[in-house]
Amino acid sequence: MEVLEYQQLNEKVYKETMDNGLQVFLLAKPEMAKTFGIFTTDYGSIDQTFTPIGKDEKITVPEGIAHFLEHKLFEKEDRDVFQDFTRQGASANAFTSFTKTAYLFSSTSEIEKNVQTLLDFVQDPYFSEESVEKEKGIISQEIRMYDDQPDWRAFFGTIQSLYHEHPVKVDIAGTVDSINTITKDDLYTCYETFYHPSNMVLFIAGNIEPEALMKQIRENQASKEFAEQPQIDRFYPEEPSTVAKKEHSITMPVTTAKSMVGVKENVEGLTGQELLKAELLSSMILDYYFSKSGAYYEELYKNDLIDDSFQFETELDRQFGFTILGGDSRKPEELANRIKEMLHQLKNEKIAEEDFSRMKRKKIGQFMRALNSMEFIANQFVHYHLIGVNLFDVLPAIESLTANDAEEYVNQWIKEDTIAVFQVKPQQS
Repeated sequence: MEVLEYQQLNEKVYKETMDNGLQVFLLAKPEMAKTFGIFTTDYGSIDQTFTPIGKDEKITVPEGIAHFLEHKLFEKEDRDVFQDFTRQGASANAFTSFTKTAYLFSSTSEIEKNVQTLLDFVQDPYFSEESVEKEKGIISQEIRMYDDQPDWRAFFGTIQSLYHEHPVKVDIAGTVDSINTITKDDLYTCYETFYHPSNMVLFIAGNIEPEALMKQIRENQASKEFAEQPQIDRFYPEEPSTVAKKEHSITMPVTTAKSMVGVKENVEGLTGQELLKAELLSSMILDYYFSKSGAYYEELYKNDLIDDSFQFETELDRQFGFTILGGDSRKPEELANRIKEMLHQLKNEKIAEEDFSRMKRKKIGQFMRALNSMEFIANQFVHYHLIGVNLFDVLPAIESLTANDAEEYVNQWIKEDTIAVFQVKPQQS
């Protein structure tokens, strides 16, 4: 077992790679009452085309299957695993993103039992034709529910306007039609390919005794048999650098229009550290100009183009990246045009050294406060680990940034053919 020390943050992470390839990270926080565990596979909704383990030819599976698989793993032949966690005083959950699927629990007691349950239920799949058919109805309802949510439609509509071919444009849950084609065999194919321990990470943070817990995990994994796992071959379509649709809109029963501006980010060839740097700079620059204390936000608000629903976010990963800004507006076209002008205008703005120092201090403060949350530490540690970065290297990464870095980033950031506008407009009476 290796001990990674981060003296600046006064943290120690205990790390071990099991014989089967599972990477385990433990962070002892004895001052915390709650312990949080997350068991993650490097497999998300965009991984639709791949070569199954033991096969020679690639296949394309139905959209939404990673999310479907997440649902089905909780259901065993004789019980629902949620009940196991409840009996042990734990709250359990799971989520599927574009790039990963995670299973998690939080608890203040019976940590060892809950870790055992987490490992055992994820590593013991049970799918039957009957239960798969039943799940199709449940997930169909979930998809229809999201289809009725204007905020969700605005978010995914913007991504669909940005991307031509890449599966990031597909809703994580898939469509009603796509999930109805999923079979039990499809689930086992995806499980056997992507749920091998060597493609997974276990992270536990909280009131734990690292040596004893690592021994328990080691013994748990040694008691199970896993075949050797070759590298997984995944395939993604060629994606143009330009957006798919510069402008697109839909109508829904809303009283106020939603106007979103998306920027298609170029992540091709970026290393983990480069992705981190771009993510930090993007979030800091957007915060500086578009947060409630920012000059651009103030202008938009004074001109009655936005309300408190206005928001922005950047997501950068190994295969895709996007930035989205917008919200409710009584003047959706005017808002979209002004945001686009502001984004282009960033090239002419120069952030003074003193202002950039304040931006860094604010970012550091936000990061340090977030480290009080076990959920944040666990989720972000795994997120960064999968792109080749350590969570506890984020602080020195922020500290190393300069105003010149921000200027260089802005100069290559915004291009006309990488911006798309998506709007949800009220239906005409």
